[in-house]
Amino acid sequence: MPLGSRTAVTVRDHTDADWPAVWAIVEQVVRAGDTFPYPVDLDEATGRAIWLDNGPGGRVSVALVGDELLGTAKMGRNRPGPGSHVATASYMVSDAARGRGVGRALVEDSLTWAREAGFAAMQFNAVVETNRGAVRLYESLGFTVIGTVPRAHRMPDGTLVGAHVMHVDL
Repeated sequence: MPLGSRTAVTVRDHTDADWPAVWAIVEQVVRAGDTFPYPVDLDEATGRAIWLDNGPGGRVSVALVGDELLGTAKMGRNRPGPGSHVATASYMVSDAARGRGVGRALVEDSLTWAREAGFAAMQFNAVVETNRGAVRLYESLGFTVIGTVPRAHRMPDGTLVGAHVMHVDL
């Protein structure tokens, strides 16, 4: 289904039945190698273990337009112990749905979840600086770049680019 500017995106909790569609998105994003620090040869079992493990109180969600699953998010605490009051999240959107509000819906939903769960802030530890669409989206929702780790991500062509640490108070 083509997405338009008025297309309603629904975000809900992930169910086991969603995994095949979630894996298709995770695999697509990871194989591209330009936005996530996962190995590009990630196998499904390892991908599932990574994506669905969010620690105590964490959550995985999916974004749908109609019955089509177009994106997924994972969220939880950024660190245990004294850092457990800060949330983190990661997002993946299918190539076909990029720039059409799916990512925004996932981020907004995760921010609502984090506020309701009592987190004081949300922090992203490694937003690849060349992922300009994601950086613009996060900044539009109040995140700021609080630092950039130089040469922290190796692009598929071997180029080393920085990774932003981004933060927003909740």
